[in-house]
Amino acid sequence: MVMQRYLLTYMGVVLALYLHHLVRAIEVPRDPSIQDILLQPPTITKQSVKNYIVDPRDNIFIECEAKGNPVPTFSWTRNGKFFNVAKDPRVSMRHWSGTLAVDFRSGGRPEDYEGEYQCFARNDLGTALSNKIFLQVSKSPLWPKENLDIQEVHEGAPLILACNPPPGLPPPAIFWMSSSMESIHQDKRVSQGQNGDLYFSNVMQEDALTDYSCNARFAFTHTIQQKNPYTLKVLTTRGIAERHPSFMYPTGTSSSQMVLRGEDLLLECIASGVPTPDIVWHKKGGELPVRRFKLENFRKALHIANVSEEDSGEYFCLASNKVGISRHTISVRVKAAPYWLDEPENLILAPGEDGKLVCRANGNPKPSVQWLVNGEPIEGSLPNPSREVNGDTVIFRATQTGSSAVYQCNASNEHGYLLANAFVSVLDVVPRILAPRNQLIKVIQNNRTRLDCPFFGSPIPTLRWFKNGQGSTLDGGNYRVHENGTLEIVMARKEDQGTYTCVATNLLGTAEAQVRLEVKDPTRIIDGPKDAVPKKGTTVHLICRTRYDPTLRLTVTWLKDDTPLFLGNRIKKEEDGLTIYGVAEKDQGYYTCVASTELDRDSARAHLTVLVPTSVNRMSLPKARPERPRDLELTDLAERSVRLTWIPGDDNNSPITDYIVEFEEDRYLPGTWHNHSRYPGSVNSAVLRLAPYVNYQFRVTAVNEVGSSYPSLPSDRYQTNGARPEYNPTGVKGAGTSKNNMVISWTPLNATQVYGPRLRYIVKWRRKDTRESWSSATVEGDVSKYTVTQTPIYTPYEIKVQAENEYGKAAEPDVVIGYSGEDFPSPPKYFRIRQPNLETVTLEWEHPEHPNGILVGYTLRYQAFNGSKSGRTMVENFSPNQTKFILQRTDPISRYRFNLRGRTQIGEGEPSTGESPTLLNEAYTKNQGDIATQGWFIGLMCAIALLVLILLIVCFIKRSRGGKYPVRENKDVPLDPDDQKVDNGSFDYSDEDNKPLQGSQTSLDGTIKQQESDDSLVDYGEGGEGQFNEDGSFIGQYTVKKDKEETEGNESSEATSPVNAIYSLA
Repeated sequence: MVMQRYLLTYMGVVLALYLHHLVRAIEVPRDPSIQDILLQPPTITKQSVKNYIVDPRDNIFIECEAKGNPVPTFSWTRNGKFFNVAKDPRVSMRHWSGTLAVDFRSGGRPEDYEGEYQCFARNDLGTALSNKIFLQVSKSPLWPKENLDIQEVHEGAPLILACNPPPGLPPPAIFWMSSSMESIHQDKRVSQGQNGDLYFSNVMQEDALTDYSCNARFAFTHTIQQKNPYTLKVLTTRGIAERHPSFMYPTGTSSSQMVLRGEDLLLECIASGVPTPDIVWHKKGGELPVRRFKLENFRKALHIANVSEEDSGEYFCLASNKVGISRHTISVRVKAAPYWLDEPENLILAPGEDGKLVCRANGNPKPSVQWLVNGEPIEGSLPNPSREVNGDTVIFRATQTGSSAVYQCNASNEHGYLLANAFVSVLDVVPRILAPRNQLIKVIQNNRTRLDCPFFGSPIPTLRWFKNGQGSTLDGGNYRVHENGTLEIVMARKEDQGTYTCVATNLLGTAEAQVRLEVKDPTRIIDGPKDAVPKKGTTVHLICRTRYDPTLRLTVTWLKDDTPLFLGNRIKKEEDGLTIYGVAEKDQGYYTCVASTELDRDSARAHLTVLVPTSVNRMSLPKARPERPRDLELTDLAERSVRLTWIPGDDNNSPITDYIVEFEEDRYLPGTWHNHSRYPGSVNSAVLRLAPYVNYQFRVTAVNEVGSSYPSLPSDRYQTNGARPEYNPTGVKGAGTSKNNMVISWTPLNATQVYGPRLRYIVKWRRKDTRESWSSATVEGDVSKYTVTQTPIYTPYEIKVQAENEYGKAAEPDVVIGYSGEDFPSPPKYFRIRQPNLETVTLEWEHPEHPNGILVGYTLRYQAFNGSKSGRTMVENFSPNQTKFILQRTDPISRYRFNLRGRTQIGEGEPSTGESPTLLNEAYTKNQGDIATQGWFIGLMCAIALLVLILLIVCFIKRSRGGKYPVRENKDVPLDPDDQKVDNGSFDYSDEDNKPLQGSQTSLDGTIKQQESDDSLVDYGEGGEGQFNEDGSFIGQYTVKKDKEETEGNESSEATSPVNAIYSLA
C-alpha cells in the first residue's frame, strides 16, 4: 500500500527528533476516552478562598475538590497538624470529594472551628495541596453603651463627630442618620470620612435642627446597630469671621500611606475654613493616572484603582478659599504581595525526554521561592538523579517511567504567598486519533474550511495529511497544517474535493482517520426585489430568483422590517417572489428575501412605499429635514442586549425612511459617537445587541429624503458586565527595521472588543520550521507593536498575538509569517566580462550567495577610459531577475571599468568589479581571423613551414661539420657589456624589429588571451610539425623545446626569417 511505504519514512523522522530531544510539552486532551485510560497525578480543581469568613448561623463548608486517575483520596491538616475527621461527629467529608462539612444542628460553637486548614489530595502518582485556608467566624459585637454630652460649638467653627464603631469581622459599613431614621444630608461642608467620623468644615445654625446617630451595618449577619445620637447646640455670634483653611484629616502638613499592588488606593483630605474650602489633588513630578482615578466625597477623596509600582510617590492636596491656601503632602509607598511572572504548569513527558518546571514570582519585597514534592520539602525527598533544582527552576533529564509526582512552588513575602501545584507525568502512549471516523465536511466554493484531526500520543506524534491516498504530504500553498492536527484549506476549489487521510506517527505506532470533503456551489440571489411605490388597493409583486447547489436543500423566507413576514390569503409566497394583493398602508416598509441552505445564505432587500390618496396634496407642502427623536428610554435590560424606545419627531412633510442609532462609551474614546445600527422609519423601538464591558449611551437620528435630523438627546447609560475577549487583534505582521530586529505590529481591539479591564496582548514568536519553543512577551493597553531584538538577518518567524483581559484569554490566534530585518547583499557571483567583437561588451553574473533579504535589483556603474583619461560614470539599474547586460561601445579604442552591486531594501551591497579586455589583442585577433580564412594565406603558410624545415636541416648539417656558433645558454638573461664585444671573430646578433611574435590563442568565450611564454616559433624549430587552428592562428605547441641558437651575423637575415614573414603578413 502506498500509504504504508511513506509511513516508514515518517517513522525515521520521528526517531531522529526523539534522539535529538527536540521536545515540546505534551497536552492531555479533555476527551473522556483519553482521560479515563491515562494515569494522572492529582490536580486541585476547587478550593475555598484563603481568608474564609463564615456566618455563625450557618453550617460550615470548606471546599476541596481534585481530579486524577486513580481517583484521589483526601486528608486535612488544621493549624499544621493532622485533622482526624472521623473523631468529630459534627464533621464529615463529601463523597468523591475532600470538602469538609461542619453541622451545628445538634449544637456546637462555630468559633471552636476557627483556624488554618489545608487539604491534601493523593493517589499513587503524587500529592497535591490546597492553599492554607484561614477560617474565621463573622462577628457583629454590640455598640458599647455611652452617654453623649450635648456638643456646644460656635457658628463657623469646625466639628468632628466621632463614630468609633465596634470591631466587626468583616468591618461594618458606616452611615449617619438622625434618630428618626432620616439620612444626614452631606455636601462639601458636611461629609463622612473613611474612618466613619462626620466632619463639619464649619458649623451653621441649621446644623442644630437635627441630631446625629452613627449606624453600623454588618453584612454577614444582616444587622444594623445604632449609636446613641449626638445633639448639637450652635452658639451664634454677630458675624462669622472668615478663616484660613486648615486640615482636619489628616492633621499636620504631611503623612504617609502604604498600599499593596493591585489594590485600590484611597487618599483623603478634609479641611475646615470659612468659606468652605475647595480641594484640588496633584501628584508631584507627574500626572494622575488617566482612566484609573476618580474623585469622590465631594472631591475630598482621591481613588486610584488597581495600583501598580508606578503609582508610588508624593501626592498633595490643596485646600483653598478666598482667605488662603493650605497644603498637605501624602507619601505613598506601593508594596506587593507575590504575583506570578511564570506559574508552573503540568508537564507530561515521554520516557527519556527532558523538561522543566519554572516558578517565577515577583513582589515587594522580593519573595522567596520554596519547592516541595508531594507536599514535602524537596530537600528532604528521595534523591532523583534525573532531577536538578536550580533556584526557581526544576530541570528533568532523561525521565523514566515511575518518576511521576506533584511539585509545589511556594513564593512568599511579608504581604502574602502564592502556592501552585504542577505535576510531572511520564507517559508511554501509542498514537490515537480522537476525531469521529469517516467525517463528511461540506464547504461552499472559495470559502475557507478546516478538516479536524485531533490526536494524542507520547512521545508527541508527527501528523501528516494525504489526499486520495497519494504519497505526497499536504502542507503549503492552499494548505496549512496546524499544530493541533487541523488541515486548513485557505480557499476551497472544486478540485479540492476528495478523501483526506491524516496519519499520526510516533515510536510506538501509527493511527489514521479519513475525512471526505465536498465543495458546493454558493447560494446567490440573481434577481432580487426592487423598490416599489404601489397605490393603495393595488397588487404588487416582489421578485426573488435564486441559484444554488442542487445537492443542498434551499429555503426561501421573507422578512418585513427585519422580522418574519406573516403569510396569508392576501400575502403569498410564489416560486419566484412575493405577491401582495390589495396593498394597504400597513404594508409599507422594507421587505427582505433570504435564500439559505445548510451552508450559506444570501439576501436582498427593497422598500415598499404605499401611495394613499388624501384630500390635501401633501406633495405641494414644503419639505424639510425631520425633527429630532425624543424621550429615549432603555428597557428589557439584559446581559448582552437592551431595548431602546424613542418618540419620533415631526417628519416635516417628508416621511421618515430610516433611524440611525449611535452609541458612545466613556472608557476609551469618551465623547466620540459610533454607528451601532440602522432601522426603518416605521419603527420606534429596537433591541440592541451589546458588547461586554462597555458603558453605553445611545442617541437616535431620523432620516428622510431631505436629510438627517439633529441627533436626539443621549439616553441614560447602561454598563454591561465583562467577559474574556472573543476577538484577537487583526493585521498582525512582522518586519525588521534594522538587520538585527523584527517589529511585530497589529491593529488593537476597539472599545467594543475589549470585553474587560486590564486589556493586554500576549505576543509570541519563534523561527519558522523549527521545533524551538515559543518566545513571548506581554504588552499592556493600546500598544500596537513589539520589537524583538538580536534576530538573525532576514529569517522567517511564526508570529501570533492573543488578546487577554481580567476575565481570560481570547481563542488561540492564527499564526502569521513575518521576517526579521534585511542587510546589504553580498557581491554578485561569477561576474564575467566578455568582448565578442569590437562593437559590444557582454556582462554576465549570478545572484549573490547571501542576498540577506529580498533582492530588489542590481546597480551597474561603468566608466570608459583610455590610458590616463576617463569618461563620466554611467549608471544602469536592472531588475532582480536580470543576470546579463550587453553594452554597445561608443568607440573602438576605449576600455571600460565595471562595478556591479546587488540591492535590497536596505541599500546596495559589496561590488563585483572588472575591466574589459585590451583592444590591441582584439584588433589583432579580428584581423588574424579575417586573413586566416583566405585560401592564399593557407598556401603561403604551408610554403613557409617547408622553408623553415629546410633551413633547420641546413643548420643541422653545418653544425655537424663543426661550424663555430657562439651560443648564449639562456636567452632571457640580459646581455652584459662584455657580451657585446667581438670575441674570436664571432658576435651576438639582435634585431629589435625582428623579435618573434608572441603566440596567441582564442579562448572559449571569444576573447583573446595573451600567453605567458615569450618564446618565438624559432625556439621550437625541432619540436615537430606546426599546426593551425580552424581560424588560421598558429599554435605554438611542440613536443621538444630547445634553446635558441645564435648564429653569426652573415647567417641571420630578415629576408630569410620565417618569423618576420609571418609578422609582416599580420
